Amino acid sequence: MKHGKLLKEASRIVEPYCITKGEEFRLKDHDPADTNGLKDKRQAEGLLEDGIQLLSHMQEKLYAQDRWALLLIFQAMDAAGKDGAIKHVMSGVNPQGCQVFSFKSPSNEELNHDYLWRTHKCAPERGKIGIFNRSYYEEVLVVRVHPAFLKAQKLPQRLITKHIWDERYEDINAFERYLTRNGVVIRKFFLHLSRQEQKRRFLERLEDSKKNWKFSMADVQERSFWKDYQEAYEEMMQHTATKHAPWYVIPADNKWFTRLAVAAAIIGALSRLDLSFPDVEKAKKKELQAVRDSLLAQKD
Repeated sequence: MKHGKLLKEASRIVEPYCITKGEEFRLKDHDPADTNGLKDKRQAEGLLEDGIQLLSHMQEKLYAQDRWALLLIFQAMDAAGKDGAIKHVMSGVNPQGCQVFSFKSPSNEELNHDYLWRTHKCAPERGKIGIFNRSYYEEVLVVRVHPAFLKAQKLPQRLITKHIWDERYEDINAFERYLTRNGVVIRKFFLHLSRQEQKRRFLERLEDSKKNWKFSMADVQERSFWKDYQEAYEEMMQHTATKHAPWYVIPADNKWFTRLAVAAAIIGALSRLDLSFPDVEKAKKKELQAVRDSLLAQKD
């Protein structure tokens, strides 16, 4: 498929899931099983293959131009497919131009700093694509659902007030505005999985010995907080979806569509940057011509 047509199709596929104004956002309005009219898995996989090739070409220009950076943030409930989406969508990208960070429970050193410290130092360099598998958004998700985690952050007691979540939304928005003003393009993905599909995938992991390593009892225990997490995700997006750092609520019940929609959003973001290979200056061109002439004059 030609690039122009592919860009147009990518925009059509992912547009319904882009949230730039969070005030009226309601998670219940989004179907985790939606495929935006696509019913053929093979067709989606073909589009994804074309998209990966285009993404690889765009990433090469991003790296060569060395002006912009792209930060992709992935958040989801367990088993929603974050790892798989990252693996499949970024499969064609040169590893030199991509940085992936997975943020687990904070270490003691990280707890001795502000909560943005560990992620800020991992922000992508110019010319590169940075991927956060979970992120600073855990601070208004798992930390909110489990108050004990907030107590472990060593904050002065008088700073832990009923306004702390609103203050964190404000801080996050300011941080993302700061990054975008410095050439870091931000796209945030919430892989929206249904509770029924999560249960099915958990059972699949238990039955397949090759997937047992992915499972722990903690995953099941977190299911009991499903409603709390859904409310936390909804409020998070209501307060942090902006035009410069939008959220994409990607249906995650069908992995083949999830991966295609994620790729479409990334392609759309890069297409807006007017990427190109740097022009070589006249002096450099003259030098390259001299090198060429020298090589041609050599006897093999």
